[in-house]
Amino acid sequence: MKRHIVLSVIFLMTILGVGGKTFAQGGMFATAAGNTSFSSVTPMENIFAENKKTQVLLNTTTGEIAIRMTMRDFVFPNKLMQEHFNENYIESAKFPTGTFSGKLDQTIDFTKDGSYDASATGNFTIHGVAKTRTLRGKLKVEGSKITISSDFEVALTDHKIEVPQIVFVKIAQSIKVKSEYILSPYKK
Repeated sequence: MKRHIVLSVIFLMTILGVGGKTFAQGGMFATAAGNTSFSSVTPMENIFAENKKTQVLLNTTTGEIAIRMTMRDFVFPNKLMQEHFNENYIESAKFPTGTFSGKLDQTIDFTKDGSYDASATGNFTIHGVAKTRTLRGKLKVEGSKITISSDFEVALTDHKIEVPQIVFVKIAQSIKVKSEYILSPYKK
């Protein structure tokens, strides 16, 4: 488990291109307990899953952000749904992680408390397929915490996620994603 966390931090640092100098400046904020959820709502069935282990790293000096989640960490209320998600749709053994690496589109003064409309543009990768996306949401600076929240949709066809015809009416073709990440200063 510890090795997994160390490798994840190295991965995030590589995406952001950061080194020891940035950490010494105190511009790094992170969490390993971010909340990412998704829902599929159709007249036939509603599906909901939540991942409370999303890793996020934000460089407040450069505005660069990296998000990484292990797909098997999504928990469903129904174990059979979870199994189908991992084996048939997202193919977690082959594509174990989902990522976003990008940069905030606006300059935010992280030294002042406040709530801001924010967006970040970068590469969003799910099911091994990367797409350039602009994700919009809210960013709140409060003391030594930064909260990032967003709502967006992901079209299954954009990431080559195939739904068998037999369950096509039970799974929405565009999945609603919600996230909330509470970041704290990163300590080495």
